[in-house]
Parts: sequence; structure tokens; C-alpha cells
Amino acid sequence: MEKGYLALLLHAHLPFIRHPEYEEFLEEDWLFEAITETYIPLVDVYDGLLEDNVDFRITMSITPPLCEMFVDPLLQSRYLRHLDKLIALANEEVHRTRPHSMDRQGVSSSRRGTDSTYHHAALMYAERFTRARYVFEEKYHRNLVFAFKKFQDLGKLEVITCAATHPFLPFLVTPEAIRAQIAVAKTNYTKHFGRPPRGIWLAECAYFPGLDRQLKDLGIRYFFVDSHGLVCGNPRPVYDVFAPVYCPSGVAAFARDIESSKQVWSSEEGYPGDYNYREFYRDLGHDGHYDYIRPYLHEDGIRRNLGIKYHKITGEVDLGQKKPYDPRAAWEKAAEHAGNFMFNRQLQVRWLHGQMGKKPIVISPYDAELFGHWWFEGPDFLNAMLRKTAEGQDDIRLITPSEYLRENQVHQVVTPCYSSWGDKGYAEVWLNGTNDWIYRHLHASERRMVKLANDHPNATGLLRRALNQAARELMLAQSSDWAFIMTTGTTVPYAEKRTRDHLHRFNGIYLQIIENRLEETWIADLEWKDSIFYEMDYRVYRSGG
Repeated sequence: MEKGYLALLLHAHLPFIRHPEYEEFLEEDWLFEAITETYIPLVDVYDGLLEDNVDFRITMSITPPLCEMFVDPLLQSRYLRHLDKLIALANEEVHRTRPHSMDRQGVSSSRRGTDSTYHHAALMYAERFTRARYVFEEKYHRNLVFAFKKFQDLGKLEVITCAATHPFLPFLVTPEAIRAQIAVAKTNYTKHFGRPPRGIWLAECAYFPGLDRQLKDLGIRYFFVDSHGLVCGNPRPVYDVFAPVYCPSGVAAFARDIESSKQVWSSEEGYPGDYNYREFYRDLGHDGHYDYIRPYLHEDGIRRNLGIKYHKITGEVDLGQKKPYDPRAAWEKAAEHAGNFMFNRQLQVRWLHGQMGKKPIVISPYDAELFGHWWFEGPDFLNAMLRKTAEGQDDIRLITPSEYLRENQVHQVVTPCYSSWGDKGYAEVWLNGTNDWIYRHLHASERRMVKLANDHPNATGLLRRALNQAARELMLAQSSDWAFIMTTGTTVPYAEKRTRDHLHRFNGIYLQIIENRLEETWIADLEWKDSIFYEMDYRVYRSGG
């Protein structure tokens, strides 16, 4: 009999990035890289477990924007184009790094120095990219939502939702806008997965007291908070973060376990920083001779990451001193770390069981892209860990939140406190001097959208299309990703432009509606560009709706 439970949760999210007005667009590569490095490897892991009759449980929050991009025909075709280029480059690399081979300029590998030391890694990339194409195109017919739905229907995976465009919900100023974000997410989830969602991942794990009432009204049974969100709740939870609580509304709140999260998440103290693992910041797109890699870049010719990386972390050394990556050694290390993770969880639940007098549940949430994209060996780690959990131990049982709540129905009533999983635990990441300018515009637009919905309760024809598009533009502007990017200083011009563009489009529609001068051509152009949520019904913004 198990001593406790482990609930693994992967938060899968990207902002909605789709630019049909351009033949290719750099930021669309975020999705393509995530599909190749994270989502197809995860699908392969789950399929491998099924084929080997290994029982497993895992939870994933797949956000509505990511679902919409997964099923978008334009992005699917562009992904295949991207992947075909990778396969062609990987095959070139297999030839180029083969001992005693000649490259396209007629230079032998012996004159190229140590290139042949990368040959095993080159073979690995060629095999992975070819496999990714098979899984994407032939096995799942370009629809990764179908793959995850399959695992959910088989009872191995629980997919939960997130607010429609991943907004920082505490910063929305009207209850109508909060409800709209959750209602649209619920409708979108039902469209993709064939049933309503049972749980929700609050974007950035951001909660404020009273939010759970909105969740209950829309049929959401549980959500997650960061550790301090529960530990500092009122009253303090008897079992710390190792049992869920019921909010006064009756919705359950689970809390993150810091120990298991940090062990996997931290690149300094956790597994991803091991010197044998692949170095993220050395890439052939920057290391290769320009003329050689030029055919695989975008039309602008600017160097960028291509996804072929030949070096390991090595240690605290300059990038130029990184040593060659050994895929087999890295795989062995991932298996070792998986064993260590399970050993630590066994010790943890044994101790907690003795202290609590009941079975604890350890909630371990991570960004999904940690597994594969940032930590290349992450899917191998996950595969080994899930197999080790199913074989040779009986201290821990993998479980989903819905399963746990069905089996354990009595819990303490606690009101969690305002919190997020951002730096310092509250809202500073999404509200500071780099991004505070956006909120006066977002709040004004939010109030305008509520007024439009109340003023036009039963719109039809072009007016209805315009109102639906206004709702899309507002929601796209509210994505927390834009404020986050402004704080981190990565692709700030793009984040600022997306915020301004969606606000401009929303307010343009607003003015056309109140001035009774709708331009169908412009509305149609926006529907083509910002095509998320075709099922949108602007009436979710009505007061009292």
C-alpha cells in the first residue's frame, strides 16, 4: 500500500503567434521549436509507456492559445516546412561530420579538425527530426491535440485548461472580464477535448481571494497556487502544502511542493545544470560557417538558433570552451537523476506520512518546455522516472488531481492568499517600470468591451462579427506574456508591438461600432490575422451573464 501520492503537472503554454500576412515570421519559430523539442518527445514518451503496458498518470495544462495553434492549418504547414529544413540540414551534418568525408567545398574531415567528434550527435539529430516528422505527419495527421486527447481518454493523462489568453487575472478590473476569460477557455477546451475541463491552471499561478467563486460558477473543480499562497492562507492549513483545501466556495486548491519543484526546475541546484547535459546556448546557427548554414536561415539571413547543438554544459566556462556533447552519456545521467528523484520522493512521503498520519500528495508543477527545449534530456528523465515509479516500489502512487479528489473528499476549508509563482511571489514581474504603461489602456478597453456587450445584447450580421473580433483583440492584448517579456528584456519590441496592435485594433472596432460606420473589409482582415477562437461569443462580457 502506498504511503503517499505524486501529482506531476506540466504547464504547456505559448502566446498566440500567427502571422499570415508574412511568408515567414521569426516568432512563429517559438512554436516550431517547442513542437520538435518538447511536445512530440512527450507524445513519444506517453506512447512508449502505453506500448510497454506501463501504467502512469500525469497532468498537463494545455492553454487555449497553444491548442488553437496546434490545430491551425497554416501553422501546421509552416511547421512541416521548418521541419523539412531541419531534416535536410541534419542529413548534411551527418555527412559533414563523418570521419574521412568531404564537405560541399571538397574539404576533408581530417582538415576540418574535430568535426568528426560530433558525428554521433549529428546522427541523433537526424533520427530525432525524422521521427518527429513521422509522429506529426503520419501518426497524428498534424493534430497534436488529438494525441493528448487520446491519452486523456485512456485515463493516463488529465488535461486541464487555463484562462483564455493566459492573462494575469488579478490585474483585470471587472468581474465580467475575468468571467469572460474563464468562460471562453471552458468553451475552447470543450471544443478540443470533447468534455468540459475539471481543473484550471491560473496563468502565472496568480490567485486573489474570491477568484474561486468565478471558477465555481463555471464548473471548475480545482486550481493550483504557489506554496505561500496556501501556507499563508486563512486559517493556516493543517497539512501545509501536502493536502488540498477547499475554498469557501467549495472549489479545491492544490499547492506546489518547493522541494520536488526546485530539484527539477533549477539549473543551478537541480538536475538540468549537470555538466553532461546539452548546452542550450551553443548552436550551429551561430557556430557554423555562414555560407553553409545560409540556406537554413530565414529570408533575412540573420543568424538564429537552428536546434542543432553539439556541446555539453561542461562547467562554468566560456561558451567557446564547451566540450563535445555525448548523447549516450547524457541519457545515462538522465536515468540516474530519475532514480534519484524517485528515491527522494520516497523518503519525502514516508516522513510526511509519519508526521501527518495520512497519505500526503506532493504537487510537482513545471513549465512543459523545461522538458526538451530548455533541458534537452528532460523527456528522457520523465520517461525513466515514470517507468521507475511503476516498477519496483510501492511507496508512491502517481495520481491526477481529479482522481485524488474522488478518493479523498474531506478537506479543510481555507482561503488562499494573493500570490503568484513569479519572482518574489506576487505581481512585481507583471507590474513594474518596464510595463506599467500598458494597464491604463487595458483597463479602459476592458470597460469599453463590457459596455459594448451590454449595449448590444443580441447583435447579428456584421455587428456581431465586429463585437466578436473586439473580444478577441482585447483578450490577445491581455496575455501576461507581453508584460513578462518587457520585464525580462528579451524580445521587447515584439511584445510592445503586439500589445499596441491589439489595443489599436480593439479601439478601432469600438469607435466604428459607436459611430455606426463598420468597415467590413477591415473587420475581415482582422478576422484573418487574429483568427483565435472562432467560437467566440462576445456576450460572455455582459454584466450578470
